[in-house]
Amino acid sequence: MKIKKLKPRAPTRTIPPRPAARTFLRAPARLAARPRPAAKPWQLRLYVVDSTPKSLAALANLKQFCETHLKGLYRITIVDLLKQPELARGDQILATPTVIRRLPKPVRTIIGSLSNNEHLLVGLDLRPAV
Repeated sequence: MKIKKLKPRAPTRTIPPRPAARTFLRAPARLAARPRPAAKPWQLRLYVVDSTPKSLAALANLKQFCETHLKGLYRITIVDLLKQPELARGDQILATPTVIRRLPKPVRTIIGSLSNNEHLLVGLDLRPAV
């Protein structure tokens, strides 16, 4: 068995540390001149059955929540399942009232009277779950 003798390595060049990340207080002029794209409105669909107290409470809670957290960037479509039952199959509605967030993707579903704002924030993906 032959033993190979390794040659000593040449000293490697040390790399100087990177400077700390720069913080820009203002955007460069070329970026500031660009118009910002308008935020796309959220598309929410509320499934209800007639004008039951739970349905009316869910609509009022959803409107209040949207005005507080989405500030006008939303569109609510109300679907009465007594008048349009065929729409329940497409979105797989099992109970009412149900809210479905169509846009922005991914589609999210929340069932109930929508009275708990924390559940709405997490359910609509506005705040991560803790």
